[in-house]
This record gives sequence, C-alpha cells and structure tokens, in this order.
Amino acid sequence: MLMFVGLGNPGAKYAGNRHNIGFMALDRIAEDHGFAPWKSKFQGQICEGRLGSEKILLLKPETFMNLSGQSVGEAMRFYKLTPDDIIVFHDELDLAPGKLRVKQGGGHAGHNGLRSIHQHIGEAYARVRLGVGHPGRKELVAHYVLQDFAKADANWLDDLMRGICDGAAELAAGRNDKFLNAVALRLTPARSSKTKPAESTKPTSMKPAAKPQAAPDTRTALQKLADKFR
Repeated sequence: MLMFVGLGNPGAKYAGNRHNIGFMALDRIAEDHGFAPWKSKFQGQICEGRLGSEKILLLKPETFMNLSGQSVGEAMRFYKLTPDDIIVFHDELDLAPGKLRVKQGGGHAGHNGLRSIHQHIGEAYARVRLGVGHPGRKELVAHYVLQDFAKADANWLDDLMRGICDGAAELAAGRNDKFLNAVALRLTPARSSKTKPAESTKPTSMKPAAKPQAAPDTRTALQKLADKFR
C-alpha cells in the first residue's frame, strides 16, 4: 500500500491557488481512476482506490500548509506505513510552470508544507515537484503562491493534470521514467508519423541538356580520302 499526499490549504478561498496544485493533482487522480468518495479522517480528507496492481490512499491534509505533517504522520502510523511508502505532490517555485520532477528524499528547500512533514516523519519520502514558477523576488513569494493561477495557465495546467493521471499507475509501480514520459506526452504531444514534410520552396536547379552524340563514321580510308577532294 502507498499513500499519495497532496499539499494545499483547505476551503474555497484557496482552491485555485498555486499553493494548492497538490490538492488539484489528487482530486484529478481520484476522479479519473474511480476512487472511493472522500472521507474526513486524520485531520484531512482521505480516499482509497487502485492504480494498476497497487492499493493507494490519497490524503489531503486540512491542517493548513504549515501543519501538514500532523495529518501525514497520523495517517502513516495508523496504516503502519513507512516514509518510503509516501509520495507528496507539492508546488515548486524552482521549476517553470508546467515542469514536473520526481525526487526521493532530501531537504525541504524552505517549503513550509515539506518542512512540517520532515518534522513528523523525516525526509526519506518521495516528492512529485509541480512547477509553478517564481515571482522573481523572495519577498513576493508568499503573495505569489497564495494567488490563483492566471487564465493563461489553464491549458498547460489541464495538460499537466491529465499527464499525471495517465502515468499515475507507473508512479505507483516505481517506474518513474515512464511516469515522466506520460506527463511529457501530454505537454508535448508526439508528432504523427503520417505528417508529410513541408515541400521545399527553393527553385529546382536545371541541368543543361546533354548534347546529342554524333553517329560513328563507318567510311573506309579510301572513301574518306575521296571525300576530301569533292
């Protein structure tokens, strides 16, 4: 059994925030893969389902971002899981919008949700880092992540969510490369092999016509000599 954790803040006020992209990913997985209804438990919302052959728990902590670890730790202990069984989906300032990376262990890089999880279960869990971009200056970060995604972000955000759902079973099976490939195919669809290359607009070079070859001279030496004096 694995537990996917999405980070965000509870309530309609925050639903469209960049900080809530982890919630968005779990909501999409639950919907597209037919998970059971969400239930209130472990200071959050939880539901169950399957991805491929793996049984999966989805958890959205409702403690607000800075206390996310309380909910994660409580659920992990109840189901007798280890940090290796946990995959956390969270917003990532250091990745461009629409980019995605998978990481195992490591620091929290100042992310308050990850910081809280570190405090409760350690750092050995996996993360799916969902790029939202950076506002450019450190003092703008708090305001930036608590703003809704812009309308211009709708297309890539939807493609990213679709890609995550396409590859979710691969992620659960530990095949991270295939998971990343599924996401990439949504964000940058493969070109059809039936597409014809564009015709060149360059003028075709014209070769001069070959000169006709003269017929072989079949005259005898005597005939040639006689022809000179005619």
